[in-house]
Amino acid sequence: MILEGIGLFVEDMGRMIRFYRDVMGFEITEPEDAVNVYLKKDGVLFMLYERKNFEKMSGHVYEYIRGFNGHFEIALKVDSYGEVDRIFAEATAKGARSVMKPETMPWGQRTCYVADPEGNLIEIGAPGENFNT
Repeated sequence: MILEGIGLFVEDMGRMIRFYRDVMGFEITEPEDAVNVYLKKDGVLFMLYERKNFEKMSGHVYEYIRGFNGHFEIALKVDSYGEVDRIFAEATAKGARSVMKPETMPWGQRTCYVADPEGNLIEIGAPGENFNT
C-alpha cells in the first residue's frame, strides 16, 4: 500500500479553504462551496471533506472534538530557525491561533504550533544539526 494523502473532516468548508489557502499557502483549485477539496502542499495530497456529506455518504454519525484537537497534528517542515519564527508571525497575523510560540527544543528542533479555525494543530518546525528526519 502507498499512503496517498490525509483527509480532514470539516464543519465550515469555506472558512477552512480560506485558512489553508490564504494563511498556510496550500494550493487549492476548488470553489469554497465544494463538498470535497483536494489541496496539495509540496507533492502531498491533503483533503478536506465536509462532515455532513461524509456522514450521509458513509451512513454513520461521528463525534467531533470542539476546541483544540489533540488527536493528531499536521507537520510542516521549513529549512531554518528564522523561517519558523517568520511563518509563525505571518500565520498568526493572518488569523491562525497561537498554540505554542517558537521554541528551540532540547533535541535541537525549532518548533511552534498554531491551530486552524476548527482547532486542528499545525506544527511548523526546522530540524537542528543533530535532528534526523
